Amino acid sequence: MKTHPRYPRIASVRPLSDKRLLVAFDNGVRKIYDCRPLLGAEPFAPLADEPFFRSVQADPHGYGVIWSDAIDLAESELWLHGETAEPDAPVDR
Repeated sequence: MKTHPRYPRIASVRPLSDKRLLVAFDNGVRKIYDCRPLLGAEPFAPLADEPFFRSVQADPHGYGVIWSDAIDLAESELWLHGETAEPDAPVDR
């Protein structure tokens, strides 16, 4: 039987400038995920609206980040494609 890897769950998310997210995982790692490449895909087009983009929240169970019932990103996507942020590096709001 094939098993799927378990990715760290998301503890928190904060929107940053330039359509980036600062994602904190439950293992203490923080990553910055760039959402700009997603904006050209129809399902993610609403993220171009700044107030909507800033409404991002962590899924209550840590399985991703959500904007609405139709727009979300899985923890695996954020973990695999986010850039590791240094623990003490300042990040903008």
